[in-house]
Amino acid sequence: MSLINVRNLTFAYDGSYDNVFENVSFQIDTDWKLGFTGRNGRGKTTFLNLLLGKYEYSGRIDANVAFDYFPYPVEDKSRTALEIVADIHPDYVYWELLREFSLLDVSEEALDRPFDSLSSGEQTKVLLAALFLKENNFLLIDEPTNHLDMGARELVSRYLSAKSGFILVSHDRAFLDRCVDHVLSINRATIEIQQGNFSSWMENKSRQDHYELAENDKLRKDIKRLNEAAARTSQWSDEVEKTKIGHGVPDRGYVGHKAAKMMKRSKAIENRQQSAAAEKEKLLRNVDSMESLKIGQMRYHKHQLAELDRVSIFYGDRKVCENVGFRIEQGDRIAIRGNNGAGKSSVLKLLLGEEIKHEGEVRRGSQLRISYVSQDTSHLRGNLSAYAREHDIDESLFKAILRKLDFSRTQFEKDMADFSGGQKKKVLIARSLSEKAHLYVWDEPLNFIDVLSRMQIEELLVQHAPTIVFVEHDREFHERVATKIVEL
Repeated sequence: MSLINVRNLTFAYDGSYDNVFENVSFQIDTDWKLGFTGRNGRGKTTFLNLLLGKYEYSGRIDANVAFDYFPYPVEDKSRTALEIVADIHPDYVYWELLREFSLLDVSEEALDRPFDSLSSGEQTKVLLAALFLKENNFLLIDEPTNHLDMGARELVSRYLSAKSGFILVSHDRAFLDRCVDHVLSINRATIEIQQGNFSSWMENKSRQDHYELAENDKLRKDIKRLNEAAARTSQWSDEVEKTKIGHGVPDRGYVGHKAAKMMKRSKAIENRQQSAAAEKEKLLRNVDSMESLKIGQMRYHKHQLAELDRVSIFYGDRKVCENVGFRIEQGDRIAIRGNNGAGKSSVLKLLLGEEIKHEGEVRRGSQLRISYVSQDTSHLRGNLSAYAREHDIDESLFKAILRKLDFSRTQFEKDMADFSGGQKKKVLIARSLSEKAHLYVWDEPLNFIDVLSRMQIEELLVQHAPTIVFVEHDREFHERVATKIVEL
């Protein structure tokens, strides 16, 4: 066991006026299984990069361990998986690698295949196995679940629960619960570490937020009272000043002297009141707001919106799924489930009317308006105002939804290409929520999106009950949102 000591850490990106971290201090035990959580854009990946020595900072990070990062950057994916393993850990022992593979349900045959021929889930497992073979290293695992289906997530979480000595960035609540014993959270104004899994951290946070919201109400009342008192004092001093120039005043010198003394006194009182109000404002608490979202849903003129009837989908000559059939009726929230490569995204694209090689019937209602969220965010460039105009949506509503999803106003001025992965997905979701549509089709909408935003989106879908078909591997999201499940 050793410790990672972070003392008075302060960091800002070049050209930015805002610090990502400011005088942050905490301590991490290298035996911990540490879950790392916080809103998108708060600096989780930045902190991992600081541990890796990628940026200059002020303060100190003292650690007697070597750090490794997941996902390991694979430059030439045409090489075999075994060659990639050798790059990561030249001194690996073959039987130990096979032991890790068996725990992760990866076949030995995968080692001889080109890395890019492996599925995304297999690539994730190969990299994790190779990195955990390196003893005495502290592993920084950055969002490993984004390319894992539900079954693979459960398998990898069991694998990680048997390991120790890592920081895990993930927004999948069930995944975190299964494999961490401490939680490091970047809050609105603090960084905290708690013992326990994600659920115990969330319970404590909810309790603390409830207390701090009550304290906020008291502070706001005090601030309002002090500001009103300062305004009355200012008005009083103005009234005193006016007495110097009234008609019939026998001795303006005396009155002026008296008024000046009273003016000075009232200004001192006013300054004290304003200063007290400012100090109270600094105490407003460290609560992450979770405001309710809105959706631009329209009611379709028929009860049934679309139907797939005995559909089989082909990738080239290979049939990936067959006899898929389901109806989409008003108010349905349908989850499409299946392993990676089972054709989930292709089913969604058929609903959108895209040309996908298939057999069977796809029937869509006339004049059906569909809003689509894709997995891909690489096309996002330029500013948010231009994006809103391009998609013919209400810019004010679009930006209001982003604000509720924890976008700061400074983000509105930035190029979307510079947003974090989670912020880009929020742009796609906010655009979809702003569109007038009968049916929402979302393909893995929660990739990279923080836990609190996921909970806001869940609440929206349950409360407003739009008709939606989605692919998503977050088990909690499935259980809370889906009214029907289609298994491929």
